[in-house]
Amino acid sequence: MKGIMEKAQALLELGGIKRDIVFLVISGLALLVSIFDLLPLPFDAAWAAIILCGLPIIGEAVIGLVTAFDIKADVLVSMALIASVLIGEDFAAGEVAFIMQLGSLLEELTVSRARAGIEKLVHLTPRTARVAAEGEEERIIPAEEVQVGDVLRVLPGETVPVDGVILSGRTSINQAVMTGESLPVDKEAGDEVSSGTVNQFGAFEMKASRVGEDSSIQRMIRLVQSADAGKAKIVGLADRWATWIVVTALTAAVLTWAISGQIIRAVTILVVFCPCALVLATPTAIMAAIGNATKHGFLVREGDALERLARVSVITFDKTGTLTCGTPKVIKVRSLRQNLKEEELYGLTASAEQFSEHPLGKAVAASARREKIPLFPAEHFQMIPGGGVSADVNGRHVAAGNLKLMAAEGIIPDEEVKKDTEVWLGQGCTVIYTAFDKTLAGYMVLSDTIREESAGMVDALNRLGVAPVLLTGDHENAARAIAETLHIREIHGECLPEDKLDYIGEYQKNGKDVCMIGDGINDAPALKKANVGIAMGGTGSDIAIDAADIALVDDEVKELPHLFALSRRMMLTIRCNLAFSMGLNFLAITLAVTGILNPVVGALVHNAGSVAVIINSALLLGWKRRHSF
Repeated sequence: MKGIMEKAQALLELGGIKRDIVFLVISGLALLVSIFDLLPLPFDAAWAAIILCGLPIIGEAVIGLVTAFDIKADVLVSMALIASVLIGEDFAAGEVAFIMQLGSLLEELTVSRARAGIEKLVHLTPRTARVAAEGEEERIIPAEEVQVGDVLRVLPGETVPVDGVILSGRTSINQAVMTGESLPVDKEAGDEVSSGTVNQFGAFEMKASRVGEDSSIQRMIRLVQSADAGKAKIVGLADRWATWIVVTALTAAVLTWAISGQIIRAVTILVVFCPCALVLATPTAIMAAIGNATKHGFLVREGDALERLARVSVITFDKTGTLTCGTPKVIKVRSLRQNLKEEELYGLTASAEQFSEHPLGKAVAASARREKIPLFPAEHFQMIPGGGVSADVNGRHVAAGNLKLMAAEGIIPDEEVKKDTEVWLGQGCTVIYTAFDKTLAGYMVLSDTIREESAGMVDALNRLGVAPVLLTGDHENAARAIAETLHIREIHGECLPEDKLDYIGEYQKNGKDVCMIGDGINDAPALKKANVGIAMGGTGSDIAIDAADIALVDDEVKELPHLFALSRRMMLTIRCNLAFSMGLNFLAITLAVTGILNPVVGALVHNAGSVAVIINSALLLGWKRRHSF
């Protein structure tokens, strides 16, 4: 007895889904024992299924009716269960309860997972600030105590505590949290800085302008918290039609009983009217499609995401890290001296940059190593915040950086060089100038490179009738250059998180369902606002992934057309399942009215229909899109 109690206690301690699975296994075995009379029991073994699977259904139906007069599919199921038990058809009652709970479990397995994106975003909120009041010793205070007008000092590597304006100092700021830009932005006195962004190199002093709940990072948190408030969840078709099904079933059962005088026919109608196949039609197809998507590198985090994706007509892309690789590369080297080869200019510049902590400097050195350009030892290396680097390389004093650094070296490029570099700048590229011994020697052009598969992917989406739109925090020129290459007609550059939110909202107001794909923290509000959010799982931030409905685990954007086509195929499968199940129901009802079917046979016919629905859905597991790129 003690052992039985211990096992019962252990069973009760099993949580949610595990408990449901155990109950289903026990119920399934009990039904086998019942139909084949495998064990000599003093009662019908089907009662195990009635109790374990049926009572929860009846309980939910009663609670829904009493508290909110909510008529769902479980109301009709409950009536069929009770009627079957009253006339002694225990097996029919147990089988119906088993099938319905199986469908419920499948739905439960596809519902949304808990997301922790808000918590991670809150962790980005600066905790402290350095107050540098004139004539007083520097004080460290909680960031929430900073007042408008306070003068703050921000050291290299620290997070900017509040929004403000730089008073003194030069630096580079990583603004990815707000704009998604892949490269730091040089800042000096008079420039604005935002809370949550990271100071990369030089120390600076700033004057606080927006603090507390008005700061940029706090506005971002509020956007993420509220962005998906209007994202409606899809209601199961069986529940949506439940009222009509219940009324129709009761009417048919009462009329049949009244005309024939046989209550068993009325009970059979209630049994075959149970929406078993209807309940299974959607979750089985969704689970099979999710399995297919997983094989193509997608982690579907929301159970109904693929249903929503099938209706999408607009897909909005972030640029950096999504359509592009997110890391700049050297695409052009030009020497301005006749006796200086481009390879030599490349090698000396990369040698000076090899100790740089700036992403541009790292990109130059990395590109040189990839192209097997020889590097030389660099001495007296110096990093100039907001300018570039200088070092002595191979007997020459090398300075590499922007025009501010060149001006500091006493160098002003001539008009021809300015025209040439303006062409590259107009395409969204970055130019690094190199001077040898205070004389301009040449320049290098760096650009974020487009993923090889991006062009084919965008064309394939266009063929599927999904219009691509570019929403990026990068400069308008950079956005336009990428869009023209990829045949994207609609472009919105220099977007802050709230701008992306507004553009998506406009599409939705015009009746269009929108999918957003991005990778940065700044994309999180848009990922939640969109009807479907897809995050890059490899390069994407944890916060973006947590805010999305689907994660592209290996960043293979070429698989996106397959996902869209799969979602539409899944909806076709669901419609076929529904048509088949409804047709089978009406055939079974006709046979029940005429007395050809009894409750047990009716339940078996219903079971066969449910199996057919499951098999049809399972075909999605191996489905492939016919046309690739």
